[in-house]
Amino acid sequence: MTPDEPAPAATSRGGLEGIVAGSSALCHIDGRTGRLLYCGYDIADLAAHSSFEETAHLLWHGELPTAAELAALAEELRRHAEPNPAVWDLARAAGPQASPMAVLRTQVSLLGVLDPEAGDGSDAANRRKAARLVAQCGALVAGTERIRRGLEPVAPRPDLGLAAGFLHMLHGTVPDAEDARTFDVALVLHAEHGMNASTFAARVTAATLSDMHSAVTSAIGALKGPLHGGANEGVMDLLRELPDVEHAPAAVRAMLAQKRRIMGFGHRVYRTEDPRATILREHARRSGERHGDTRWYALTRAVEQAVLLEKGLYPNVDLYSGAAYTALGIPQRLFTPVFAMSRMAGWTANVLEQHRDNRLIRPDADYVGPALRDYVPLESRSAA
Repeated sequence: MTPDEPAPAATSRGGLEGIVAGSSALCHIDGRTGRLLYCGYDIADLAAHSSFEETAHLLWHGELPTAAELAALAEELRRHAEPNPAVWDLARAAGPQASPMAVLRTQVSLLGVLDPEAGDGSDAANRRKAARLVAQCGALVAGTERIRRGLEPVAPRPDLGLAAGFLHMLHGTVPDAEDARTFDVALVLHAEHGMNASTFAARVTAATLSDMHSAVTSAIGALKGPLHGGANEGVMDLLRELPDVEHAPAAVRAMLAQKRRIMGFGHRVYRTEDPRATILREHARRSGERHGDTRWYALTRAVEQAVLLEKGLYPNVDLYSGAAYTALGIPQRLFTPVFAMSRMAGWTANVLEQHRDNRLIRPDADYVGPALRDYVPLESRSAA
């Protein structure tokens, strides 16, 4: 392009839909076929055979761990599982009416201030920070919930993995193997999902060469919104409105006629069923049956069928999260913090990747304001 040639017109799309914002080796989503890969591995294989700890290692290093590497990671996570006690003072000061996501966001920011390597932005230090964040996030969510109930946080047990450990810290009892496995699968399914809003927020912050905790704090703030992480809570709000399974389809049709948004359906990327929903549907069903309460699964299934019939929309991962988590005794207000607990692995992996080949993220904007105007002195301006 010569100096006299006009600059090419920028491509502007609402929400940056279809705009490639960067390169990543972490996640591939084929929205046409409904396939999700982490570092080349199909999510169905990871959900069936892997663990959340293995998945975190995969995202951080690009390869599944050997037995020795997994044992070393498990030991590292155990060593850092107990967060600084200052986070509990913050939870108590926030009080029971505070948003759990707001508390979590502020706790993570506080941990950044207190981190022993706060001033070290090297790749090795950031990898250790990532492990500490993943190790401690479940304790933050569970401990804050117990404080909200007037109870004391439960200390992490070194013999439990992250999934079982969270349920133990939340309920005060060791979960059975099936419940622990269901929750572990849910963590694997939510760990990473490409350039979604919260991951993009993390990478934008990381691209300024800000620290790991600042980037993750940005991500938590984005996930807090009802159109992102909060959608799973919106699904449960909907289910609680429904009269019963028999009358659920008619109620959903009435909501659709009123142009109400039904959470848990459709996706910016997928043009078919979200593969995570396929997996979580079965776990939600089995969990409900094991605990003798299939109502939430049955209601969710009725809503799914009604929306598919009326609108041709497929479910996303949020739809069955509520039924699965409710069967595990996880309160609705924790659904989004649990999402953050899982996505912490993906966020930190994205920060590591961004810092390893960094370029400041600074997109253009399509200006739609007034053209150049003459300045009018204050005394000459008239009221509009």
